[in-house]
Amino acid sequence: MRRRLFDRAVDGGGHLAGSRWFRPLFAELAAVAVILGVCLAWRAASTRSADAQPPQPAPPSSAGEPLPEVAALVNGAEIPRERLIAECLARYGNGVLETIVNRVIIQQGCRRAGIEVTAADVDAEIDAMATRFKVPREKWIELIGRERGVSEQQYREEIVWPMLALRQLAHRRVEPTAEEIAIEYERRFGPAVKARIIVCRTEADAEAVRREALASPDDFGGLARRHSVDIASASANGWVQPIRRHSGAAAFDEAAFALAEGQISPVVRVADQFIILKCEGRLPAAEVPLEEARGSLAAEIRERKSREASNEVFRDLQNASRIENIVDDPARRAAMPGVAATVNGEPVPMKELTETCLERHGLEVLEILITRSLLAQALERGGITVTQADIDAEVAEGARTLGFTKKDGTPDVEAWLDHVTREQKVPMRHYLEDVVRPTVALEKLTGAVQVTREDLEKAYESTFGRRAKCRMIVMASQRRAQEVWQMARENLTPEFFGDLAERYSVDPASKALRGEVPPIRRYAGQPALEREAFALEAGELSGVVQVADRFMILLCEGYTEPADVPLEEVRGELERDIHDKKQRIEMAKYFTRLRQSAAIDNFLAGTSQTPPGAAGLSPRAQAMSRADVDELARPRAGSRGVVPASHDAE
Repeated sequence: MRRRLFDRAVDGGGHLAGSRWFRPLFAELAAVAVILGVCLAWRAASTRSADAQPPQPAPPSSAGEPLPEVAALVNGAEIPRERLIAECLARYGNGVLETIVNRVIIQQGCRRAGIEVTAADVDAEIDAMATRFKVPREKWIELIGRERGVSEQQYREEIVWPMLALRQLAHRRVEPTAEEIAIEYERRFGPAVKARIIVCRTEADAEAVRREALASPDDFGGLARRHSVDIASASANGWVQPIRRHSGAAAFDEAAFALAEGQISPVVRVADQFIILKCEGRLPAAEVPLEEARGSLAAEIRERKSREASNEVFRDLQNASRIENIVDDPARRAAMPGVAATVNGEPVPMKELTETCLERHGLEVLEILITRSLLAQALERGGITVTQADIDAEVAEGARTLGFTKKDGTPDVEAWLDHVTREQKVPMRHYLEDVVRPTVALEKLTGAVQVTREDLEKAYESTFGRRAKCRMIVMASQRRAQEVWQMARENLTPEFFGDLAERYSVDPASKALRGEVPPIRRYAGQPALEREAFALEAGELSGVVQVADRFMILLCEGYTEPADVPLEEVRGELERDIHDKKQRIEMAKYFTRLRQSAAIDNFLAGTSQTPPGAAGLSPRAQAMSRADVDELARPRAGSRGVVPASHDAE
């Protein structure tokens, strides 16, 4: 079978990864992400083999139905609901089935133990969590949805309910002993050591720093700033929270409590780090009687132990369960229609799997299908064909761009495919259909772009030209920036500027490094900052520069020398990078226009987009019965629901 090839990849920042020489020229290059974020959305969440055939739901009967179920209309072309379900199952079926099976395993365990976790129990736990983190319940739900990407119903059913059920199943394993309470009491209320630390990556580095500390003990904070790899303590001159017994690694605690005030410890190894401590004093034990704290300490221990015990209980339940995956076995699927799996003989209905897949992932997958339809229509109108050779060429270029090359300099496509499928865990078929083919289609639809002399000169200057060496303070308000600017102007030295950065900068990196930032280059996407930086002389203070919602102050410390690389030596590589990036910007613009000019009726989301100059729903959408639309758009168990909206802003 002919090898299928892949599209070039994207780096972790959302930009196209590529040349070792070139970096983005213009701020607009961020638009490249539109290609992969908006119109070519895909997920690597499913590790299912791309060649495996997804379970196909039975097609709806047409008897007595004037219209088939439709998930969306794209310029009048139908995307059937059954196709959407099949695509959802192909991408997410196994992952969703695993979630359902795990829930059934826990439910069966609870039934055997006579345990019931009610909706009221779940509500009480959510309220307790919100109270613990000092946020209103609604804000807590919103935070969970944003951080974990789950709906409130999913949070209740797939996170909170299993947690409560497993806690109750594990209850006998979590009761704290007297010794555990005594240890927790000493950890919470016992005497403490006030200390600074310096953390190094190697023992040799730590020993060298310790010799400096012993020679200049009063400079321990400065040594921490300069040498410690632990940013949190380094940025605080080495200070850490007071150290109590049982609060960390035993060797660390013992070293701390062995020190007298002002004494510096030997190098202490903790995991793969090497630490030097300096004792800055002692704190007495808190005057809290053990009996007074016993209840809260026991509750805290139970909470901690329950998390560990819950995992053990679930593993025991899993190991004792007999699970049959019906959906991936064609013979079993034929023998047991309508069943996705069995758990100890209890069937998991196929309907539950398909509906859950649709609820969780339907909107996302439907956007992929809409994109495919839009591009297919555009290709047909233009009489353009995307061939396998086009896809192969695109992937070979991607392999070359990402550095997957053979000794003779040709692209190592086989290694690149292995990287994508094994390390990025992207099924081949989905990657081809959702990323590669649309990318090639957009390249053909947008046509060629030109690399100008100005483009080349800017790229060369950005990559190899001189750079401004500056310290920087970043602040969140203009008023505070002006106050800090005045203080800097009155004492214009790098040391004082570093003190101000350490005190006032809201950017963690520049704060920890006392204002030091990588040298600023031209044409890196922040023109206001670049103009200010390159207008300064060494030792000169900038004005307050606003970039987005941040306000910055620069202290120029000089300039780097340009790299000694002739333009002609790197011209070819620069031109390839510039062409690639400019083309992808045009691709993003083209797709935005294509999307905005289309008539799209998304019945799953309950939205309808009419292109400028048109009015109302498309004729096909008008022909659908109200019941059809309501059925497709209604929120189901576990879904978040969708408020009708327009795509005009996309």
